[in-house]
Amino acid sequence: MPISEQGYRHWEGTLIGRRRPWAPITRLGIKLAFKRKYFKFVLGVSLLPALIFTVGIYISEKIEDFKFMIRGRNRFLTVDPAYFKAYFTGDFLLFMMVMIMVLAGAGLIADDLKHNSLQLYFARPLRKRDYLLGKLGVVSFFLLLQTLVPGLLFFLLKLIFSGSFKFFTQYPRIPLAVVLDSLLLIVFFGLYTLVLSSLGRNRRFVSILIFLVYLFSDIFFGVFYGIFHLPAFCLLSLKADLQQVGAALFGVPGPYEFPWMYSALVLAGLSAAAVFVLLRKINSVEVIK
Repeated sequence: MPISEQGYRHWEGTLIGRRRPWAPITRLGIKLAFKRKYFKFVLGVSLLPALIFTVGIYISEKIEDFKFMIRGRNRFLTVDPAYFKAYFTGDFLLFMMVMIMVLAGAGLIADDLKHNSLQLYFARPLRKRDYLLGKLGVVSFFLLLQTLVPGLLFFLLKLIFSGSFKFFTQYPRIPLAVVLDSLLLIVFFGLYTLVLSSLGRNRRFVSILIFLVYLFSDIFFGVFYGIFHLPAFCLLSLKADLQQVGAALFGVPGPYEFPWMYSALVLAGLSAAAVFVLLRKINSVEVIK
């Protein structure tokens, strides 16, 4: 009885491209983040400033009902561009963003490098851009919960509680400033997290790196500023640079008497360098169609 051997036959099907090939990567990253120990608690704590500022907006419109609690006109209860700037550039909020990045973003690329998963990703019709967008989407999701969503909610609640559009006609640039500052924080912290995640295969090492780079940049600024008393040293601090640019977007003075454009250039330069490193570190393989 003759035995026939079936040789390899080339697949003649058609690859169907997805409109959002990065979406499954983002969904998986978000699910894994919620499974991290203490992540839900840290996320909840990071949303406390949004709750406090929301209460502040309500009290500012119902000031007559809270006279027994407030003496004089509290600056915190004056809702204006400086109010929004205080939220977006607050030390606590920026610190909690870093903590979210430590828990949710440290292993985004490091784990793939550790388990040699990049070839599995790129064995599919997936480009570097799609891979990086998927990973960036994880970071963006949590940062949106801390920035854009509360910022627009503040503005909307102010209009609702006041019962008029006077606040909008008085400060029409606030919604745009909220969007721009949110994008600034999302893009910078996203690239900052991904590039550090690509530098190691150990999640714990990357977590420490994300935290220490942010912390020591501010410590170095404090040391040099304390010695020389020159505001230009604010460029050494990631926190100070973000605060300077954020204040400029809302049209209020920054915390340091130094042109905010220089801080913007520092952040842009660091972001460009991060993109360059990521593209060099993430090596894709060609998909044979």
